[in-house]
Amino acid sequence: MKMNRFAMLSMALAFIATTLFAFSGTVVAAPAMPAADLWPSLAFGGMLVNKASISSIFTGLKTIFNNALVATPGSWQATAMEVISTGASEDYAWLSRFPMMRKWIGEKFVKSLAAGKYTAINEDWETTIAVLRNDIDDDRLGIYNTQALMAGDAASELPDIIVDSLKNGAFTSTGIDGQYFYDTDHSVAGASVSNKLTAVLSSATPAAALASYGAARQAIMKFKDEEGMPLRLIPDTLEVPPALESVAKKLLESDKLDDNSPNPYKGTAKLIVNPALTSDTAWFLHVTSKAVKPFIVQMRKRPEFVSQTSMENDDVFLKAEYKFGAEARATGIYGFWQLSVGSTGAG
Repeated sequence: MKMNRFAMLSMALAFIATTLFAFSGTVVAAPAMPAADLWPSLAFGGMLVNKASISSIFTGLKTIFNNALVATPGSWQATAMEVISTGASEDYAWLSRFPMMRKWIGEKFVKSLAAGKYTAINEDWETTIAVLRNDIDDDRLGIYNTQALMAGDAASELPDIIVDSLKNGAFTSTGIDGQYFYDTDHSVAGASVSNKLTAVLSSATPAAALASYGAARQAIMKFKDEEGMPLRLIPDTLEVPPALESVAKKLLESDKLDDNSPNPYKGTAKLIVNPALTSDTAWFLHVTSKAVKPFIVQMRKRPEFVSQTSMENDDVFLKAEYKFGAEARATGIYGFWQLSVGSTGAG
């Protein structure tokens, strides 16, 4: 059988090499190649799963998460302020008195703080996503890029979630004075003062508008401190659920009310339509121009990216999955009740 030139040359080279090795009496080993360097050349149609590739994958997911976290501003700042926490909890004794200037006659009137009266304990928050090893094998990481983007969005919304929870529970959750945040009997200088209404928000007629939105404005502007000094508060933000958007817009933006009468409340406040409010009838009127807002976000640890990528982890061995997500520590509390009036809208 005839042999081609390539086969003949190969046989000749092999013979020469064997002869040389035999004469030298020395066995020459082929250079060692690390197993980790060999595998990439043997991987077809997928991605090699090793420490370096896992690190690269999760570094990319962290970048996507952080970009989404920064790029998604919340709306909570409109009605809430942030207090940085430095421990497991914070004492809000300073909320026990609404500070106002008074004429100095005789000795100064010292306003004592009720220490330990209102302590807010930080809570843990998290969102966690599993990354299947088979998806890495099959190079199907696009779905996790989207998950990282969504996790970043969710983390950026944490202050909004905290503040929305405060608002939705404001008729049944207590504030600094031990009363519900929206209540009819806050004690001021021995008298009961209300920041709670039941009126249906209405733009039907001047009388209906006065009995709802107008009543809330008047209540806030009449609030006084313990010494009887007016707090000089002017409400500037009306917050409603989507179901009351058209009524709220009519009150704040239209020249005429529903009955075609002049609208005295046009331009008296900004409008916030909050889809996270759980009641279709409740609405709120806030004062947001002060240094302190009606609601407070207590932030101990801002949302940050975390991951579980060790190949020796039990979840990797037992369930063939890695994990990433976000963790945070924070809570929310009510500020001065005098900065907001709420109505159940029950009529």
